[in-house]
Amino acid sequence: MFTGIVQGTATLVSVADKENFRTFEMALPPELCEGLETGASVAHNGACLTVTAIEGSHVWVDLMRETLRLTNLGAVAVGDRINIERAARFGDEIGGHAMSGHVVCMAELVELEEAPNNRRLWFEVPAAYGRFLFDKGYIGVDGISLTIGEVRQDDGRAPRFCVNLIPETLARTTLGDRKPGDNVNIEIDPQTQAIVETVERVMASRG
Repeated sequence: MFTGIVQGTATLVSVADKENFRTFEMALPPELCEGLETGASVAHNGACLTVTAIEGSHVWVDLMRETLRLTNLGAVAVGDRINIERAARFGDEIGGHAMSGHVVCMAELVELEEAPNNRRLWFEVPAAYGRFLFDKGYIGVDGISLTIGEVRQDDGRAPRFCVNLIPETLARTTLGDRKPGDNVNIEIDPQTQAIVETVERVMASRG
């Protein structure tokens, strides 16, 4: 389990590509390597990956076909930064919301609004996920637990939502580097998804 509180960023040092498969070598900040062992789960831009090897502060993970299809990790290049969160432990403070590290889709950054000391980002998601978006609801964006500021679901357009970012989020994560046209990984709040799908099933059963 993860909390959506990004602990830092890691730099992609090298990539080994095979057919429908990638291996990343990441340079992690030293504090994120303490106690890390092979087999551990680490969220990379919100996608849960398994550590396969460790040498000092360099860590290796493998990405399979489904991960490459659903996430933006297939497009990152050597030198890029990636949001990192170690798996939560019992007793840890949960400052965000419970997240599984299972990315459901990507969203495109379509609009960026600058204001003093903060920034508003508008994202467009595939139509199938619009029903899980609610004003003031939780959402995971590149592994970051965020509160949805507003949702727009106009006729004929893909659903959009915005998030408002404080300087700390911009400094600690990669969202400060995002530009219109970039894709981010999306994890829908699992409680919201469960409620919506349960209501849909009940309504369908009643005709």
